[in-house]
Amino acid sequence: MRYIAFALALSVAAPALAQPRPDPMTALRNDHPLIVGARLDPMQALRDHGDAGDGPALSAEFGGLPDAPGAEETYYTCVACHSTEIIKQQRITDARWDDLWTWMIEAQGMIEPETETRDIILAYLKTHFSSER
Repeated sequence: MRYIAFALALSVAAPALAQPRPDPMTALRNDHPLIVGARLDPMQALRDHGDAGDGPALSAEFGGLPDAPGAEETYYTCVACHSTEIIKQQRITDARWDDLWTWMIEAQGMIEPETETRDIILAYLKTHFSSER
């Protein structure tokens, strides 16, 4: 009789015990009910440099770079080798931008543009992606 009672209790409790295990990756979805509206993109902080309205709008045409003088030259020169995401994550000193430019030419084989274009690009990078501002 004890076995029948145990089997009966188990048959009633078994469906509750057999619930599917939670998927830990579900919590990473933007539509998860506990975190709707939360920012889950770890790169978003790098893209959001500054408060809304702080600085120029971002240009969809030029890979999300700030829409300001020099964006076009910077875009077409730099994306020949890497994405704009590499540029947007930088926060280095003005002197480091100069060093990085030299390194890209000497070590990475970047073709150096004319002096006027170089100055436009470096001014743009230092204005929008410098740790000194």
